[in-house]
Amino acid sequence: MTSPYRAIFAAPGSRAFSAAGLVGRMPLSMLGIGIVTMISQVTGQYGLAGALSATTALSGAAIGPQVSRLVDRHGQARVLRPAAAVTVLSVAVLLLGVRAGAPHWVFFLGAAGVGATPSLGAMVRARWSVIHREAPELLHTAYSFESVVDEIVFIVGPILSVGLCTVWFAEAGPLLAAAFLGIGVLLLAAQRGTEPQPHPRAHHAGGSALRAPGMPVLIVVFAGMGAMFGAVEVITLAFADERGHKALASLVLATYALGSCLAGVAFGLAQPRGTARGRFLLGVTLMAVSMIPPLLVGNLVFLAVALFVSGLTIAPTMVTAMSLVERLVPRARLTEGITWTSTGLAVGVSLGAALAGRVTDAHGASTAFAVPAGAAFLAAAAAGLGYRRLRPAPEREDVHGDDDGDEELGPIRALERHGDVA
Repeated sequence: MTSPYRAIFAAPGSRAFSAAGLVGRMPLSMLGIGIVTMISQVTGQYGLAGALSATTALSGAAIGPQVSRLVDRHGQARVLRPAAAVTVLSVAVLLLGVRAGAPHWVFFLGAAGVGATPSLGAMVRARWSVIHREAPELLHTAYSFESVVDEIVFIVGPILSVGLCTVWFAEAGPLLAAAFLGIGVLLLAAQRGTEPQPHPRAHHAGGSALRAPGMPVLIVVFAGMGAMFGAVEVITLAFADERGHKALASLVLATYALGSCLAGVAFGLAQPRGTARGRFLLGVTLMAVSMIPPLLVGNLVFLAVALFVSGLTIAPTMVTAMSLVERLVPRARLTEGITWTSTGLAVGVSLGAALAGRVTDAHGASTAFAVPAGAAFLAAAAAGLGYRRLRPAPEREDVHGDDDGDEELGPIRALERHGDVA
């Protein structure tokens, strides 16, 4: 392990909570695809499968940030266990309902409860934020490392979930996802030494992380990015199927994730230059530009290359976004703030996948790549229009005052002044 990564794990307990976060994050990539595979296997109704998957996504968007808000107020250990218990019980209701041939409303009841799944990625990043609060360069590396972990989860999780559902028994994928969540939460909640202190008094007056001026901007941008991700997955599968190599779609998508993984590792070793909001704007813009080549490719090899290049823009942009959230919201609402970005991403993935499927059916996969490209450019436009709102919370201005100097500069001049690089 190279020096910066060795340095972040020098803190006592850091390896343990990061490992627990990895285990607990597996359901993020396993539950949705596992439910779709299970329902399609048992009932053959893809419409029902898609509706249940959408229910879990929308439920998570509504409940997830509220769970994180409770975490900020009462602490991780007190909230994570009951939230995970609700999720595991909901998965059990869904699986038993499927096994028993229960009415469909039972399926939807279970799917709705899955929305209580706590965001383990937000919990882990909140711990890193406390540990390396006085060392921004180490926090940057820690966020980069967690971005790589996210990519690993999204590479391994779907393969594991779909494989178990199809090879073992239909309910195996969601069942294992629930087990991962329970184990990860128990391991993380037991580590009290690195748990961020709750802020009950800061929440008595009400309010939410959404009241930070820049948070709505980030959520809209993340929704656009999520739509890009969801659309790319659906279209790549259709693109490979049209050319008679459907099985190769997973390998092509793996190059997408590989590009992000490598960029995340490299970005963690780099010393960030300029302002976080400037780097974020540049990263989202490069992400949008990288969606142009897939519109032009004609075979799987060139698509894999194009997606690998596009993947190089993902992790640096995500890492910078987490740094922005850490600046934008009051410390007492950090976990909630991080979860809101994940919510925007999840909603975007669902919308992007649905729209991409309709366009693919009507006009073919090659034409459908206009969907992720359009979503990415909309995200870049939102980042540009909301650039001035991405300023530190008042309590952070003395720590992150480097962002304030750009108040009167447009985004392009800010990039020129600081020489921002992704």
